[in-house]
Amino acid sequence: MKFLIINTDYPDFLYWLYALHPGLEDRSYKEQFDTRAESLFGVADFYSANLIQLGHEAREIHANNEWIQRAWAREHGIIVHGPATAVRKGSGLLRRVPTVASSAPVRWLKSCARPLLRPRMKQDASWFYDILSAQIKHDKPDIILNQDMGGVSVAFLAEMKPHYRFLVGQHAATPLTMDSSFQCYDLMISSFPPTVEMFRRQGFSTALNRLGFDPRILARLLPTQQKFDVALVGSFSDVHSSRVVFLNTLYAKLDQPEIIKVWAPTVDHLPVESPIRRQYMGPAWGHQMYEILNASKMTLNHHGDVLPYANNMRLFESTGTGTLLITDWKDNLHEMFEPEKEVVTYRSPEECAEKIRHYLTHEAERQIIASAGQARTLRDHTYQHRLQEFADLVCRNI
Repeated sequence: MKFLIINTDYPDFLYWLYALHPGLEDRSYKEQFDTRAESLFGVADFYSANLIQLGHEAREIHANNEWIQRAWAREHGIIVHGPATAVRKGSGLLRRVPTVASSAPVRWLKSCARPLLRPRMKQDASWFYDILSAQIKHDKPDIILNQDMGGVSVAFLAEMKPHYRFLVGQHAATPLTMDSSFQCYDLMISSFPPTVEMFRRQGFSTALNRLGFDPRILARLLPTQQKFDVALVGSFSDVHSSRVVFLNTLYAKLDQPEIIKVWAPTVDHLPVESPIRRQYMGPAWGHQMYEILNASKMTLNHHGDVLPYANNMRLFESTGTGTLLITDWKDNLHEMFEPEKEVVTYRSPEECAEKIRHYLTHEAERQIIASAGQARTLRDHTYQHRLQEFADLVCRNI
């Protein structure tokens, strides 16, 4: 079968990626795509690469990245409506961004790049659908997997129906407003059980398809040098407000709060006196994030305001790299890992502080659980497992 995967990227990540690689916006489609995949951000090329490994044809589209999309259009002789002036101006601006941008705060990159990138991220721009339409018509896929159901117009996908056989929507846990127009979807998948149930109540064919880990990442990591005691990599947006409360309380319970270092897109919105700010190390995207996890004795995970199920990428990213995962207890966690044998759980900031102190002073125990967690992820939770499940789902429903 031939798969076409539609994905989009966070603007903040694109600010960082193109500042890190001056001149990337002028390179070929393949060079830009390969650079994006090699960043290891999000699901990178994990879906297409594993589908190909399973014997299918597959490719991924980063639909809201105007530079990579216009490169594809140029190389395929597609005339795109709408001016590209902002792209040309943006190219000049990014060429002037110094290479130190790789370690600069996101807020600094935003000040350079927001004027040119923010408008380019909006899916209502004509170029977005002109190019995406041409790509669908060019590929004539059997299956489209749309990983941004809130960002790609349902009307557009319905209009494209003559050019593909089967449409799959993928959505996790954030609210999604749906109406009868979504009936153009043939199958819905989600890693979050309540979303699966929501799709089922609305009459869709649906299935659980969890997140995972790609073992290829391990070959990209430096030899382990555990220079951090505890790392927390995540966000502190509105849907993670409980994470802020939890972490502030946890810091107060520790004699040495500096043992927990924090990486996030930004903490600018947090109060000046927040202890999170004092331990903030900057953003961590893709490969850099995996290096941080790999260099940490423990990774701290907190699901934020999404209740009551365990469902985030850090579960598999942390265990996959071989660090000890300390995560908030959830009803379904045992379906993925054996608590206290493959991961460590907590139900309160007090219990979390106690377990952090314990495993910092009991290295052998920590390594046994970390190794067991990694073995479980590599055995049961790789993207090859997930994409085999996905391909089987499609075969049963197409």
